[in-house]
Amino acid sequence: MMGVVSPSSIQDVPVAELPIRLGQFLKLAGLAEHGAHARELVETDQVQVNGQVEARRGAQLHLGDVVTVAGRQARPVT
Repeated sequence: MMGVVSPSSIQDVPVAELPIRLGQFLKLAGLAEHGAHARELVETDQVQVNGQVEARRGAQLHLGDVVTVAGRQARPVT
């Protein structure tokens, strides 16, 4: 069920500074319960950044990047 997602359905997550590591952001955004869960999500290809599967937990996210996990979307904002 892939489709166009309206910008209003993307959760803006305030972060102290950018860039932020993907693993940290997953926890901060509530997309992962803890660090081990974030690692599991990434290692099992369940995380997309800007529509592409991201397999690096340490990948750097920047302003405007959209992270998707199980249909939930979030993006870092300052």
